[in-house]
Amino acid sequence: MSTILRYVINDVDSSKYTYSDHRIETTLLVASQLVVLEVDLLNDYTINVETCTLTPDPTETATRDDGFINLVCLKAACVMVGSEIRSEASNAISIKDGPSSIDLRGVAGTLAILYKDLSEKYERTLLNYKTGNSIGGQAILGPYSPGSDYIARNHGHRSGGYLF
Repeated sequence: MSTILRYVINDVDSSKYTYSDHRIETTLLVASQLVVLEVDLLNDYTINVETCTLTPDPTETATRDDGFINLVCLKAACVMVGSEIRSEASNAISIKDGPSSIDLRGVAGTLAILYKDLSEKYERTLLNYKTGNSIGGQAILGPYSPGSDYIARNHGHRSGGYLF
């Protein structure tokens, strides 16, 4: 999960990581705790931030939980970018000296746009997880529902089968 989070926040150059491995792991555990409060998950997770443990491991083959992994990584990215916004907001200064100027006010604004994008992705992923990753309307249309023949003729033929 650390690798996924590093890619989401663009901290992938191992020679100059912005965040330590410990901070990444701790943030993932905090995000796990927050996700557990929002969703009924397939597995019951035991999260201990102080000892840096998460059981069962959602990345192991026997207990693999891709939905949980995705939610936690997106939530952790939101937590980290939100933290960066607070830090950069206190550094938002503008200095002018004759023709020269330094303006750091835009950094927090750019991070705010990134935060909004990550939050929207998290909310969409959360909604998809809660609805069972189903396609809207798929449960409503059956082979004998009005209009289902139109759907099947025009949109449902994939590999010779019906969409529903």
